[in-house]
Amino acid sequence: MPSIQHILFPFDFSTAGSRTSLYVGALANRLHAKVTLMSVVPPIWNEPLAGMGPVVVQDPDELNRELKTRLDQTLTQELSGVEVDRIAVIGDPAVQITEFAHNQKVDLIMMPTHGFGLFRNLLLGSVTAKVLHDSMCPAWTSAHAEKQESPLLPQKVLCAIDGSSESITVLQWAAEFCRDLGASLNVLHVVGPASDLLSIPSERELQENLRQAARKHIEEILKSSGVDAPLRVAVGVVAATIAEEARQERAHLLLLGCGSLQSKMGRLRTHEYGIIQSSPCPVVSV
Repeated sequence: MPSIQHILFPFDFSTAGSRTSLYVGALANRLHAKVTLMSVVPPIWNEPLAGMGPVVVQDPDELNRELKTRLDQTLTQELSGVEVDRIAVIGDPAVQITEFAHNQKVDLIMMPTHGFGLFRNLLLGSVTAKVLHDSMCPAWTSAHAEKQESPLLPQKVLCAIDGSSESITVLQWAAEFCRDLGASLNVLHVVGPASDLLSIPSERELQENLRQAARKHIEEILKSSGVDAPLRVAVGVVAATIAEEARQERAHLLLLGCGSLQSKMGRLRTHEYGIIQSSPCPVVSV
């Protein structure tokens, strides 16, 4: 759990990536964390000839040198004051990112949801989705970094948990993360609609009973975790409601308990990408 000492920043030379670098630099400076700035480009192939497999158009070593040269000259101001390792890799972006994060014990991956680089499409939305799914460490991402007005260092963090067995670990991670940043923490749990007929008093009563039962369950989780934070239990469609609650709270960062710290079975994981796409602020998936 935090402190975060090693941040992996996959960079695709896009506008979204450059915007993300500001968040990376601010967080790394605050936490005194090392940053690995990583660019990954697939080999460039031509169309296969009849009876033959695909042929490499450009020598991989030459492509790697070009990529590394460009990477060495970029984001020098944005990452000023940060210990930075710059590495260029030829291969499948999602595989290379997740393998590096695992092998090098990365504490946090930070990346936009997509980007377009001069070396073809380096990081697409599908790549980010694969990294979010396969990574065993928390991941920061933002679908609209260039439009969001969240401060580079969040002061208001909203942690959404699903009430599963991983929630205690997620809450403890969130609380320590907020302590490291000097940020406030609020907790959110969303209960799905029990009925489409909430205009009927009996259906409204049923919904409220379910909400109160959920609140009691989450309060027990909070007590077990040792985390003291305000709790809100809302009713609605999960992804839309979490995004709207973040908007109402004017949260600077949304933290999702998606199960990556212990397993891939967190219930919020099925809503993860939809929440990221609609969130008014950056998202950390834990």
